[in-house]
Amino acid sequence: MRTPLNSSPLRRHQRRFLQLRKELQSLKYFCKGTVLVRTMKCGKSTCACHVDPAKRHGPYWEWTYKSQAKTVNAKLSPASGPIYQAAVRQYRKLKSLLTRLERTSRAALAALARQEETAHKKRNRS
Repeated sequence: MRTPLNSSPLRRHQRRFLQLRKELQSLKYFCKGTVLVRTMKCGKSTCACHVDPAKRHGPYWEWTYKSQAKTVNAKLSPASGPIYQAAVRQYRKLKSLLTRLERTSRAALAALARQEETAHKKRNRS
């Protein structure tokens, strides 16, 4: 009797699944949310920032995320802003990888089920 991994479609799905798992293992720290770089107007009406957008104050880094169904805004230092920005990109990559892993897993399970049905029919004929 053949092992389930000997069939071509199943092997293809297994290779793809293992490749995606490798990508998953290569992820670095991640967090969800959005990181923005903002410039702002100050409270002084005579300041140049009110007239010329190029003279606004900043840039200020801000990280926004949801926690317990509430939006949280956190101010970041100029040094930590790029770190959080990279972490947010990693989180998006994680979500994409999980979606592709699930899709590949469903396809592999369907191929495995078809193979088992075929093997079951052959055993019952004998």
